[in-house]
Amino acid sequence: MKSMKYEGNIRKMRVSLNQEGEVDYRLPLCEVLDPACQVPMNELIGRTVRIEFQNQIHCVVSGKLIRKSFGDGMSYDAFMNSPMAVPSIIRPELSRIHEGIALRDAEWEREHHLKPHVVYLSKTSGVKVGVTRDTQIPTRWIDQGASEAILLAEVPYRQLAGLIEVEMKEHMSDRTNWRNMLKNISGEVDLLEAKDEALDLLPEEYHEFISDKDEITRINYPVIAYPEKVVSLKLDKVPVIEKKLMGIKGQYLIFEEGAVLNLRSHSGYRVVIEG
Repeated sequence: MKSMKYEGNIRKMRVSLNQEGEVDYRLPLCEVLDPACQVPMNELIGRTVRIEFQNQIHCVVSGKLIRKSFGDGMSYDAFMNSPMAVPSIIRPELSRIHEGIALRDAEWEREHHLKPHVVYLSKTSGVKVGVTRDTQIPTRWIDQGASEAILLAEVPYRQLAGLIEVEMKEHMSDRTNWRNMLKNISGEVDLLEAKDEALDLLPEEYHEFISDKDEITRINYPVIAYPEKVVSLKLDKVPVIEKKLMGIKGQYLIFEEGAVLNLRSHSGYRVVIEG
């Protein structure tokens, strides 16, 4: 297999799920999503990979050079003003675009939040509840490192999904223990049973939105071996990483000796990747 060398600014890895439930990862390093500018990451697994930070960070919104990134690759100005960082992304119950009220950008919020959403249960480091647009299935589940997921509710707009999630957060987590996820520790969980239990806890006013789809999506990640101990790497502190790539899960690269790199949190960082 020939060696590869790519240079560009990191963006969140593009993912796809084949019929066998296996994830394919491609890392875009160009503004234009030309296949020639996307690193076929699965092909690097099992090989020694060198990632060198070029000491430049470019805002993923404006492209301008910045000293520090906020919210996965934004300048401070973009983080405070861009619709890509609107508070209803993290807290969907805050969205009000269905009432004609925009928090930042009405056109963007209509396009992204005034669309069908789902509430789901996923198995990451345990059972968690989450919200996403229906068009982001299974991408959202892959990005969070879920090994299984099931639909709980299907709703017409984002705020309603957020309100259901708020109700469920009284009984289960909406967060992932990323260290356990990367060590492939999730416990014995039956998502069908978890869904049944969740439905018993859901207020009656939301019952009309309960999904009758009980299919469990199972996701297999390209990992040779999961680490017993996890050590997080940051390119600001370790500008050159040269290690054997053992696998990929979520948006994390898993190297030998348990070293891991969250590529999503390094969005906008300019790097040279060789392998």
